[in-house]
Amino acid sequence: MNNLNDRQLEAVKTTEGPVLVVAGAGSGKTTVIVNRIAYIIHHNGVRPGNILAITFTNKAAREMRERVETLLGDTAAGLWIGTFHSMCVRILRTCIDLLGYTRDFIIFDSSDTRTVMKECLRELNLDEKNFPPRSILSIISNAKNDMMDYETFENVYRNDFRMSKVAEIYRLYQTKLKRNNALDFDDIILNTVKVLSLNEDVKLYYQGKFEYVLVDEYQDTNNAQYMLIR
Repeated sequence: MNNLNDRQLEAVKTTEGPVLVVAGAGSGKTTVIVNRIAYIIHHNGVRPGNILAITFTNKAAREMRERVETLLGDTAAGLWIGTFHSMCVRILRTCIDLLGYTRDFIIFDSSDTRTVMKECLRELNLDEKNFPPRSILSIISNAKNDMMDYETFENVYRNDFRMSKVAEIYRLYQTKLKRNNALDFDDIILNTVKVLSLNEDVKLYYQGKFEYVLVDEYQDTNNAQYMLIR
């Protein structure tokens, strides 16, 4: 930590309670997180497996892991370092059966979801010109990021003719995904929050496991990501 300035050192060594680091791009926020992880392990005697570090991109996660491994060597092996989605997939592989899926679920990419959406529109006799698949998928994605499942969406928009149609599409879309034991990208976080909210044993297990949670670029979290961290 010899290369850290006074404020960085303060952030690294303030380990108990919430800490928010506000600084410009390239000023060393990730450096603070990396050193904070090492400090928590060595100074506080915390096991690496009890620390969760979350980033937004795979590239950032790889960089953070490489930097932590440079500092800690083999000690870093038990750390959970990854993106929101990779962390959630890891959790869901152990407990998604509580939501009616099986643990060998698949993840649909954008091409898969467009195919499903087009099937939904055909089955509901809706014209793609009036309900463009890409646009409808975007509306559904935004709803999921706001923690709105299709039932909530239906209740919110029951008096809006067009959006009530979108709600019908949303319901059928989710039915088809589940029939295929599949999640789309936004389902990954939504379902993780659901399983943690609905199952006390799962929630208590992960609350106990992750004694320290560190989030890079925290200001970019959407509502679903915020709920997950909370």
